[in-house]
Amino acid sequence: MLFHLLYPFYKEITFFNVFKYITFRSFVAFALATIISIVWGKYFIRYMKLKQFGQTIRDDGPESHFKKRGTPTLGGVFIIGSVIMSLLWTGNFLSNALLGAVFVMISYFILGWYDDYLKIIKKNSDGVSAKGKLLWQFVTSALVMVFFIKFEVISTELYLPFFKDKIIDLGNWYVLFGSFVIVGSSNAVNLTDGLDGLVTGPVITSAATLGFLAYLAGHFELANYLLIPYTEGVGELTVLCACIAGASVGFLWYNCNPAQIFMGDVGSLSLGGVLGTIAVLTKNEFLFVIIGGIFVMEAISVILQVGSFKLRGKRIFKMAPIHHHFELLGWPEPKVIVRFWILSIGFSILALATLKLR
Repeated sequence: MLFHLLYPFYKEITFFNVFKYITFRSFVAFALATIISIVWGKYFIRYMKLKQFGQTIRDDGPESHFKKRGTPTLGGVFIIGSVIMSLLWTGNFLSNALLGAVFVMISYFILGWYDDYLKIIKKNSDGVSAKGKLLWQFVTSALVMVFFIKFEVISTELYLPFFKDKIIDLGNWYVLFGSFVIVGSSNAVNLTDGLDGLVTGPVITSAATLGFLAYLAGHFELANYLLIPYTEGVGELTVLCACIAGASVGFLWYNCNPAQIFMGDVGSLSLGGVLGTIAVLTKNEFLFVIIGGIFVMEAISVILQVGSFKLRGKRIFKMAPIHHHFELLGWPEPKVIVRFWILSIGFSILALATLKLR
């Protein structure tokens, strides 16, 4: 809104020229989202307590989690709400890349909200079926991938970290590949959401890292200097990433241990989906495996656990996802959380280091 309303007057009032700069709008977006999230969160938590919309805890989970039963959930509502409100003030909606990413975020938000609605309000422990979730996720991601390719927002070429040239052009198969990245990211983030603040930290570091990469990919001179693929208009995703990071910081104010509110599927599915979309748009599909290393660890631990039990009748971990394994080894919950945050920061630094190794 600030860009569309004020920037056109920069010739009369020179100060308004600052709104054309992605960096300026990103700082404003981060600050706005953080403040909105903290202020709104206070009243949202009060409302959820009043309505007694509390989290249901798995009976087969760690015993230490039973005391969390009844803690307000659906915190993703004020995370995504804060992102949207901040973005309305700071985003440039002439960018097709930004519009596509927001579409995925809102679509997955609706899916997550309905899933939480069934579980919490309707007392249906199953929520939306796994097949139903995957169908919704893949249809959404396929639609947005077709949009990106049809309007030439991105190419269908694949790039690898450490290599400066494309490795292959997938053509129309890129729709399936991109959809897999988006859906996989959404579900991996969802699996990570199991301890107080555990998923929020990696979401912040991933959003910050992808935002930086989006700025580089959308800047012709910097992209050429660093030998990374240039994508016109993708720099606007930096503003979106700033909104996500800011809203998540505000949410962490209430979600840190001991949590006053949980994120719920409404937050984890939508945040994971939009981060995966940004990775696709910036041509960092493979690098995102490093950036989101915590999410990958959590997802792989579940796959290995299920596969091992079905094939051998034995479990690899004491409990999956892997953060529960460390809990059952005797690590206090705050120690698991902070150590995973440290790993997330390390993964982001490692990912950025690849920029000079091409």
